[in-house]
Amino acid sequence: MNTISYDEQTHITRAIIKAAVMMLEFGAESKLIEQTSQRMGAALGVDSVEMSLIPSAIVLTTLTHNQSVTTTRMAHHKPINMSIVFDVQRLCIELEKKKVDVQTVMERLKNIQPNYYNRWLVVFMVGISCASFAYLRGADWVAFVITFLASSGAMFVRQELAKHKFISLLVFAITAFVATIIASLSYVSNISSTPSIALSASVLLLVPGFPFINSFLDAVKGYLSMGWGRWLQATLLTLATSMGIIFAMSILNIKGW
Repeated sequence: MNTISYDEQTHITRAIIKAAVMMLEFGAESKLIEQTSQRMGAALGVDSVEMSLIPSAIVLTTLTHNQSVTTTRMAHHKPINMSIVFDVQRLCIELEKKKVDVQTVMERLKNIQPNYYNRWLVVFMVGISCASFAYLRGADWVAFVITFLASSGAMFVRQELAKHKFISLLVFAITAFVATIIASLSYVSNISSTPSIALSASVLLLVPGFPFINSFLDAVKGYLSMGWGRWLQATLLTLATSMGIIFAMSILNIKGW
């Protein structure tokens, strides 16, 4: 029977928790994080991997031959990016096939970078998406164009604020304010017969659907603290969006949608 030294187990534990933290930061659900960590532990030769998840940190313990190593890592909020989760999953599969060792795992994890789309493509597609939703709700073509301009401009502002490391709540509030101000052109100038649709559709890019879905999945699968934390985060983002909309409408003296 091969035994693992304490130093080797420490390196294994660090590699596993680094992968787990990356998955948590970029939006993976809790069950997937736990399963991936356990698979990596088994592939690297430890008997079991035990972990505790909270929205801001992971506590992870590896056990082998009555020897345990425990470590804790902070998890910082980052934009959702499934390419990171995919890369970690692919690395886990390669590890199970014995194509890599623990040193290679650490090097590969350090080199994983988010795979972002072209920012102008994102701005354009977000604008088209919100405008298309407005059209499906019965907006006229003037409201369609204004929704496109409002949501595109709001997305650009959101990207700039995120690039300068503004906190998420402030980003959502300012973005909602900008989107509502631009979309109100169809309301105050009376150039569209469906101004309320433009106002409501222009802020759809701020709906925190992914955190809400993950919070529900975590709660159903028994990760109540993670589910509650993610639900609260999504609720606060929704509240910040609402505050931005209300502030813009109060400045323009618009009563409602």
